[in-house]
Amino acid sequence: MKRPYPHYDVLAKWETPSFDATTREVLRRRLHDIPPRRFFSEPELQLVEAICRRLLPQADRRAPIPIAPWIDARLATDGGEGFRYEGMPPQQTAWRAGLAAIDAEARARCGAPFPALGPREQDEVLRRIEAGEVMTAEWSGMDPRRFFRHELLTAAVGIYYAHPEAWNEIGYGGPASPRGYVRLGFDERDPWEAERAR
Repeated sequence: MKRPYPHYDVLAKWETPSFDATTREVLRRRLHDIPPRRFFSEPELQLVEAICRRLLPQADRRAPIPIAPWIDARLATDGGEGFRYEGMPPQQTAWRAGLAAIDAEARARCGAPFPALGPREQDEVLRRIEAGEVMTAEWSGMDPRRFFRHELLTAAVGIYYAHPEAWNEIGYGGPASPRGYVRLGFDERDPWEAERAR
């Protein structure tokens, strides 16, 4: 995959006015303090990891950005957005039920647990769930589309793009504090921001 910011490294700003002590500490934790499993069972964690590999493929990355451990950490403390959609169970219950339903869907459609399927089969199972085209009773009481989009996908993408390696991909310079951004017009950039490859 051709990257639009091939030479950009947001961490090169580590000792500049762009990052203060608080920012550096948050980034240090994201980079080095991968949380241990506390909420998911081992099979659930393997399932989440398999799902995340399909939602956010990282085959070109030497060391993939960890996503599942951070989802686990959020669920272990029951931290979240502070709201729940009508008709959805509490977050922890929704995740346990949703993961069981995804695995049941894989078994019903393809005859094997989700992590054991090939990439095409996994993608097809996830596409069907995203479209609400489910065939197993494990989904009763929960909208599969809502679980897929507002729990699973939102969590995975949010965690992925909170990581500095993902920031490099999109040329994001990190938090605006403490330095701030000055040039806010269309196609303008501050000197410390990434320059797009031509």
